[in-house]
Amino acid sequence: MKKKRVALVLGSGGARGYAHIGVIEEIEKRGYEIACIAGCSMGAVVGGIYAAGKLDVYKNWIESLDYLDVLRLVDVSFRLGAIRGEKVFGQIRKIVGEVNIEDLRIPYTAVAADLTNQQEIWFQEGCLHQAMRASAAIPSLFTPVMQGNRMLVDGGILNPLPIVPVVSSHCDLIIAVNLNSTNQRHYKLPVIQRPAAFRSRFDSLISSLGSKMPFRRTQAEQLLRLEQEALRAEAADINPWLDGAEPESQQPAAAPEREGAPKSATGSFIIDNVGPASLLDLINQSFEVMQTSLAQYKIAGYPPDILINVPKRVCRFFEFYKAPELIALGREIARDTLDRYEEEQNREP
Repeated sequence: MKKKRVALVLGSGGARGYAHIGVIEEIEKRGYEIACIAGCSMGAVVGGIYAAGKLDVYKNWIESLDYLDVLRLVDVSFRLGAIRGEKVFGQIRKIVGEVNIEDLRIPYTAVAADLTNQQEIWFQEGCLHQAMRASAAIPSLFTPVMQGNRMLVDGGILNPLPIVPVVSSHCDLIIAVNLNSTNQRHYKLPVIQRPAAFRSRFDSLISSLGSKMPFRRTQAEQLLRLEQEALRAEAADINPWLDGAEPESQQPAAAPEREGAPKSATGSFIIDNVGPASLLDLINQSFEVMQTSLAQYKIAGYPPDILINVPKRVCRFFEFYKAPELIALGREIARDTLDRYEEEQNREP
């Protein structure tokens, strides 16, 4: 039986992008042929490394990192991003080597955003590692990339799930991996024990990345308390049978429909002195809300044949030390999604 050729779309989502590795492993395990890839942010990184034939090397490296190793890779900057990213992407450059996109074994597209000209950019030729770095320049977290007069940042601000670049690929299936799903709440991140001392050091660093920014650190506790209450309320409503994984259930509503969504602003108050730790979180959470909405519109406009939804609540944007857990989760969700798809195909006459 001839292998089905897959056009794979890998979405943006910070550290959750490690789940893409587990998805790729499951797709290949079932005998599908990945014939082309389009990716954004971490999707562009994982997709580019796969297209270069170095995914196993990359996986072995990130799974070997403990908290202390991750700390050593954080080159802190307090200019246009919290992290310069030269250490991380320097290691990725060593892994993939000096290779151009047009020389990869399969067609590849990395999506970035050009702030200068306010447009989406598709990198389909030229230096691979530079394309990945531009696509993954997460606003506030990684410093932007300059190309001439263009300031390039994470493509997720315009297209977090770049389905359009593969629509004309003539593959048998389009499989899209959405890292910003608000459904799939029954999936949980596997628990892998790590040294508590390393974890506390990493969390302390992330919490203090904005400490040199011109913001005072007061009233952050109120923000954290409100967020924790909201998370507890959300967890109480989990029902995996009501939250569908189909594209239709991911489409944006015309107006807020969630029970408990306020219709009045009465009782709201201004947090006038947001602390630096909260500032980084605030920017990243705003970015994630935007990505979630944009991804839903992309799915509605160009529904893929198979949509693999990774819930965004499983980890924070910057928790890059959770590679083993996220890879395992990606594999699990891909397995369940592909099982459902194949069962449906077998039932058809």
